[in-house]
Amino acid sequence: MGKYASSVVKRSKPKYDGPHVIWRGIGCLMMLLIPAISIAAGIETIKYGFDNDWTIPYQLLGYPTLPDLFYQSSGLRMIFGPITRVNHLYAYTAASILYMITIGGTISLLYGVAYRIVGPSRYGPMDEPPPKIKTKKYTR
Repeated sequence: MGKYASSVVKRSKPKYDGPHVIWRGIGCLMMLLIPAISIAAGIETIKYGFDNDWTIPYQLLGYPTLPDLFYQSSGLRMIFGPITRVNHLYAYTAASILYMITIGGTISLLYGVAYRIVGPSRYGPMDEPPPKIKTKKYTR
């Protein structure tokens, strides 16, 4: 027992459960939708590029190759075998990653703008007002 603490009065911390349930659901949905949309868009972009004679780097074209260790082990060959049968996998992956970065960045930017507009004020009632500093133009 502490010197000044009473065993009769029990203080409880305010309960904080984290973000609202709707925000958790939206975040979970976005973690599933953004990669799915970007993979589909990446595949369609590469197919459109082939149809319209876009110059795609030759390093991204063809079937992927794996190190010799993967071909020596039957377990690794069984796991990674279907990946080696996808033609232009590197091009699809590169386009998908670019789409993921673009979509994620756009959503983050829109969320930041919306939060700035409807979010809480910068200073609370207990904060000191920002300093009012008048600066003079520096001349030599």
